[in-house]
Amino acid sequence: MSAHGYDEGHTVAGWAGTAVAAVGASLAGLGVVGWTPGIWIGAAVMAAAAVLTWALHLAGWGKGPGPRPRAHWAMGARDHTAREGHAECLGCRMAGRRPAAVRSR
Repeated sequence: MSAHGYDEGHTVAGWAGTAVAAVGASLAGLGVVGWTPGIWIGAAVMAAAAVLTWALHLAGWGKGPGPRPRAHWAMGARDHTAREGHAECLGCRMAGRRPAAVRSR
């Protein structure tokens, strides 16, 4: 539980995607300074980071837009409502998930 009064949004999906993207950016950086395959490998790893983050979000290890309830602030808290989709969430819309409240509008 956080000692402050706001949700930092730290999630398994966010941290995993950031770590993989950092590796991809490092490889691309090596490509810029002389290791030419690094540019393409780094770009592929960064694309994989986006797919990984999206997949983890859809599996419930991410969060929808906006603040979460205080009980869900812990890093390892899983979002069991992700299967129905989050309102106003581009990732959920791309996967064809829309909450019933949003579909009825």
